[in-house]
Amino acid sequence: MRMNFGYLCTTIMNELTTILDKDQLHLTLQRLSHQLIENHHPFKDTCFIGIQPRGVPVSDYIIKYLSSLYPGMELQYGKLDITFYRDDIRRQLHVPSETHLPFSIENKKVVLIDDVLYTGRTIRAAMDALLDNGRPSKVELCILVDRRYSRQLPIQPDYCGKAIDSFITQKVKVLLDDDARVVLYDYPD
Repeated sequence: MRMNFGYLCTTIMNELTTILDKDQLHLTLQRLSHQLIENHHPFKDTCFIGIQPRGVPVSDYIIKYLSSLYPGMELQYGKLDITFYRDDIRRQLHVPSETHLPFSIENKKVVLIDDVLYTGRTIRAAMDALLDNGRPSKVELCILVDRRYSRQLPIQPDYCGKAIDSFITQKVKVLLDDDARVVLYDYPD
């Protein structure tokens, strides 16, 4: 049985740990954006790709922030659906999203953006999906929250907003709405 996050918040409110509050979250996303500027400006051969579904709000924020700093500069930005590339597709219910890559990634520097890096399996699936769309010259990984010491695959971020230690029974939730924050909570089985 799956529970929605709103229900979890009301039932286990005392067990929520705020990792990043609203101000810290916005500063962290801006810092990640500035690190991308340092390594990729003027973004000529760089494209940004948000991993569906949870990486898209993070990548939307970063692209919006970069666009505000460089008005008129066209950033290549796409969204990647990895649903059918996952190795757990049969064990979990995944709702397909849409891949939207309105540009070629051939010989480009690609920055994959996601919210949380946990086991590394999502990123592995994203790499498979990406390579079906072309052969980039370089792929980098930008992550908001890195759950260290839980990796099942040898995948590490190039850009990391916050690295945390957590138990396997815990979940990280990134909220980028009016109540923007990142929380850690125990997830009931």
